[in-house]
Amino acid sequence: MKNKFEGRLIKVFTKKTRLPNLEIINLEIVKHPGAVLIVPLVNKNKIIMLRQYRPVIEQYLYELPAGTLEVNEAAVCCAKRELIEETGYTAKKIKKIGQIYPCPGYSTEKIIFFTAEDLSFSEKQLEKDEIIKSSIYTKEQIKKLFKQGKIVDAKTICALSIIGWI
Repeated sequence: MKNKFEGRLIKVFTKKTRLPNLEIINLEIVKHPGAVLIVPLVNKNKIIMLRQYRPVIEQYLYELPAGTLEVNEAAVCCAKRELIEETGYTAKKIKKIGQIYPCPGYSTEKIIFFTAEDLSFSEKQLEKDEIIKSSIYTKEQIKKLFKQGKIVDAKTICALSIIGWI
C-alpha cells in the first residue's frame, strides 16, 4: 500500500490487489476508523433527531446522532459519548441493532447502530465544528419528513428502516 494522504480523520492509500477471479487491479482506499449511530428512543412513538449543518455539502440535514470512533474506543462507549455530546442525554440502556458499510467500494468505514433508552437530560457538549439543534419527533413526523424528501442522510435512513419507522 502506498500512503497518498493522511488527515485527522481519514487516510487515503493505493493498493495493487488480486481479485478472486485472478484479475489484478489498483484500488484507491479511504481508511476510516469507523463510527456509531444512535437512535435515542424517548418512548415507543418518539425519538430525538438532529438538524445538523454539514459544511462539506453546505446544507442542514435531519440526522440521528452519530460520531467517529476514537483510537481503541469501544463502539458502545463511543455511542454513549456521542449521545451526550450531540443531544445532552444519557441512556441507561444501549443496545446494538445493526451495522452497515456505507461506501464499501472505496472506504473501510463501518457504522454500528445502537438504540438508547431510559434517557435523562444533562447538558450538550458540542464540539466547536458542530452546529446542531436536537428536537423530539414523533413516528408520524419522521414518516412525513421522509416522504417529503427531507431526510436524505443514508445512515439515518438505514437506522430508521431497521426500527421500522420508514
